[in-house]
Amino acid sequence: MIHEKVDRELTKGVTALLLSAVLFAGTACGSAAAAGTLDTTAARRDKSQQTQTTIIDDEAVALAGQVDQTTDAAKQAKASLDLVNQQREAAGLSDLTWNDGLAQAAQVRASECATSFSHTRPNGTDWWTVNSDLMYGENLAQNYNSAKNVVAAWMNSPSHKANILSADYHTIGVAVYQDAKGVWYWAEEFGL
Repeated sequence: MIHEKVDRELTKGVTALLLSAVLFAGTACGSAAAAGTLDTTAARRDKSQQTQTTIIDDEAVALAGQVDQTTDAAKQAKASLDLVNQQREAAGLSDLTWNDGLAQAAQVRASECATSFSHTRPNGTDWWTVNSDLMYGENLAQNYNSAKNVVAAWMNSPSHKANILSADYHTIGVAVYQDAKGVWYWAEEFGL
């Protein structure tokens, strides 16, 4: 009788502990997913990786021009420039200037990330092959629906922060692509 009571109490305790662990894990995972995700590391290429010929994926750039971007997504992409420049100013660096060519390349990359969230393009080529004359750094993110949140996440990642605070970069283009499910994909492209 005493053993049965101890067993019941032990079973209740273990069950409560397991239930608590499952609820905690579900809440933590749900919160992490809602907060968004970054690619594992930012991408960079240096001047020595320049190609003999310019690579511009004209077809992808043309298709990106046809992508409807929500007004809010477009505003957030532009707002990220101000936040990035605040970070650069705080670090004693000059502001980045908006580059429409990089913004087009960013739109290509943001829309491609809905298919393949990677610094490798869906066709298997390197990220910078959208426009090899302009693209020297790339930060990607998904599931962030504000410039404030995505820039904060990039600044909390050493490799993404290094891109934002690189003195080598002078130009930037940022784009957000929103898929049919409402997921936001960010591409931040840096130029020399």
